[in-house]
Amino acid sequence: MSGVSRDQLLAQTRAVVPELDPQGAHDRLEANPDAILLDVREADEVATGLIPGARHVPRGFLELRIEDVTRDRARELIVYCAGGTRSVLAAKTLQDMGYAEVSSMSGGFSAWKAHGLPWVVEKQLTPEQKIRYSRHILLPEVGEAGQKRLLDARVLLVGAGGLGSPIGLYLAAAGVGTVGVVDPDLVDTSNLQRQIIHRSDDAGGRKVDSAERAMRDLNPDVQVVKYPERLTAANIDRILDDGWELVVDGCDNFATRYLINDACVFRKLPNVHGSIYRFEGQAAVFAPHLGGPCYRCLYPEPPPPGAAPSCAEAGVIGALPGLIGTVQATETLKLLLGVGRPLIGRLSQLDALDMSWRELKIHRDPRCPVCGEAPTITTLVDYEAFCGVTA
Repeated sequence: MSGVSRDQLLAQTRAVVPELDPQGAHDRLEANPDAILLDVREADEVATGLIPGARHVPRGFLELRIEDVTRDRARELIVYCAGGTRSVLAAKTLQDMGYAEVSSMSGGFSAWKAHGLPWVVEKQLTPEQKIRYSRHILLPEVGEAGQKRLLDARVLLVGAGGLGSPIGLYLAAAGVGTVGVVDPDLVDTSNLQRQIIHRSDDAGGRKVDSAERAMRDLNPDVQVVKYPERLTAANIDRILDDGWELVVDGCDNFATRYLINDACVFRKLPNVHGSIYRFEGQAAVFAPHLGGPCYRCLYPEPPPPGAAPSCAEAGVIGALPGLIGTVQATETLKLLLGVGRPLIGRLSQLDALDMSWRELKIHRDPRCPVCGEAPTITTLVDYEAFCGVTA
């Protein structure tokens, strides 16, 4: 039985796989931002350092996972390992799978560092975190890199009530590293029928405090920044200056809803919206800077005082906030991870009595008073009395 030695195999492979030295690989990546740099080392090697922007797929999983990185056989791939041997074999495998423009970096990561090119040591998940987030890590759309992204994320949640309860709990469970919670209210016994983040013993205490306890009891990785104050035009800039990446609207009144919308438009922050009424709810993502509409494109002005009853006046079925809030939490995670198709330009509406969902397309309004072509609202406005709530 004939065969080839290791050296013969490598020689045959190098004859058909183009190789770039580290500087050449660096230059190719600069010239083609669409190219993918693929790290095929093992996880313990990656923990000691990697090239910024590299996608990690261990050599042993390459055939199984490369299509999670890209299915485009024409996209340029530059493969590297520690010293340049595994990468050339991996590149040949990719050629055999139909990837047309594949090269291997000679000398590998060691040579890259020796050339003085940039590399970083990324924060690694602890063994406990790998267990806690194992179901996330199994998802190709998340993986360890995505989980690290969530742990570094900063999300502002406005409202720790019916919608804020499932949102806060699911963001904490998912490992969103820092969650700001804005709510001026105290826990009332009447809240407990739907506001599941609070407990009977929390009655009379600040909602931000009981929300923090519940979220950190669920996941001590999460840091909670508390704002026990009503959101107004006077304080929203101070709060947003704390570096939040997006805002989740879990409020229960129009005054705050319009204020959140306008501030997010001005700052180019995604606004993950949700609202509920009796047995009905809706959710959307408003983000004009991402090509979608804002809340005012759908509802240009708040209703007149007294036209829209509050939950205290109209009632709400207890489980409904869980359905809508979970949609908001899911949309938040998708935005942070950069995966899927967010609810941008789409309004998802639920009739819980019929348990039916419908989706409405919503378009950016060029006449919108905030995000339109000639905006008439350019500063933050406080609306003092809507939905039965008086500022």
